[in-house]
Amino acid sequence: MDLALATQAREATRPTPGRAPLPKARNLTIGVVGLGCVGSPLAVAFSRELRVVGFDIDEARLRDLKEGRDRTRQIERDDLARARRLRFSGELEKLRAASRTVGETLAPGNVVIFESTVYPGATEEVCIPILEDASAPRCNEDFHVGYSPGRINPGDSEHDLARIRKITSGSNPDAARFVDELYGRVITAGTHPVSDIRTAEAAKGIENAQRDVNIALVNEFAMLFRRLGLNSREVFDAAATKWNFLPFRPGLAGGHCLGVDPYYLTRKAQEIGYSPEMILAGRRINDSMGRYVVEIVIRLMAQRCIQIVGVRVLIMGMTFKENCPDLRNSQVRHLIEGFGYYHARADAWDPWADPDEGHEEYGVTPTPEAQRAAYDVVVLAVPHRGSSPWMGNPSVRRAVRTVSSSTPSAYRRRILPTTASRHTIPGNAPPSAARGALIAGPANHRTREKTIHVL
Repeated sequence: MDLALATQAREATRPTPGRAPLPKARNLTIGVVGLGCVGSPLAVAFSRELRVVGFDIDEARLRDLKEGRDRTRQIERDDLARARRLRFSGELEKLRAASRTVGETLAPGNVVIFESTVYPGATEEVCIPILEDASAPRCNEDFHVGYSPGRINPGDSEHDLARIRKITSGSNPDAARFVDELYGRVITAGTHPVSDIRTAEAAKGIENAQRDVNIALVNEFAMLFRRLGLNSREVFDAAATKWNFLPFRPGLAGGHCLGVDPYYLTRKAQEIGYSPEMILAGRRINDSMGRYVVEIVIRLMAQRCIQIVGVRVLIMGMTFKENCPDLRNSQVRHLIEGFGYYHARADAWDPWADPDEGHEEYGVTPTPEAQRAAYDVVVLAVPHRGSSPWMGNPSVRRAVRTVSSSTPSAYRRRILPTTASRHTIPGNAPPSAARGALIAGPANHRTREKTIHVL
């Protein structure tokens, strides 16, 4: 959970009768609890103008940030070096769990701002009572609460914190204005204030659910087109020539925003007696895509006389999305589990992923260097670009096992069956298939090889 706590300054704005005074904007000290991919860019942004203290329970994370390293790759080293008003703290004996932690430190006039994705009503129904229980003061009388959902898109340098418009809200009109003005100091794209906290929570919830459902729809199209013998990429490219066609692509939709957050909204819906059929159906489809890809690849292997039991499979990419080191809730785990079910030996190659975290999460340690001439099957699962070297890298081609003239001709045929990323990656082509290798990769990459789409 990412929280921002603005502590009271020496001077305060004139309060509404019956409410604690709000801090004076120029004298604020900001505390950011949770320094992940949302909290750390926020802390750095505010530190350009204000004093900021960043809290986190992960000592390794604090050590990295103090030394100028950000393993989430959301902050450049130079930006951390310039954040001279930012300091980090791991003294969390009073900061045990998000809301209770902040509640124990509240003083009159403080403002607590939540950024976590939650269901509509969670801030007021769950978080505010914890703050009150921990501190005794009452919300809107002694302290104020704001909510501004995080919209960071990991791996997207074009849309960083400052260039994403910020939704803002508060527990009362005075707090709402304060929160909106505070974020306006660091968000160059502007803010969008809404009438209450529940509206802001709901807006964030449907942002994620809508994207998840749209990806599920094109995933279903891709499975249908495969049965019809159609090239899904060609179909999507043709449909995209109409101006109002949404250019989603099929693929493995994981991560927290898509793989977890929609359930917050569906849970609340079910509590009030409404069955959110489309949201849940979309998530069921997306959760099944990793296993679907495995089944198709296994079938292609059998058709080409590739021995399945004991076969060496190299999975290219392990994080939940491209150009991002985050492994949490990656759908690639279903590929690993699926090939294991058939007693295939799956390895992972991902220079973006932390090897220890990969082993802890999925029992497979991603390596930055693929083993030479070791693999009969390569699955291009996550199409990293930029500094990621697998696109056309010679080490990938060297990793693929070649065949001798005695190999059955069906096995020697140069085939490039493909899975698809959910994002369009123009201008990059995957490495050419070595003779005898079965390579599965993103369908939205152009290649001169004959293509059989998995998605």
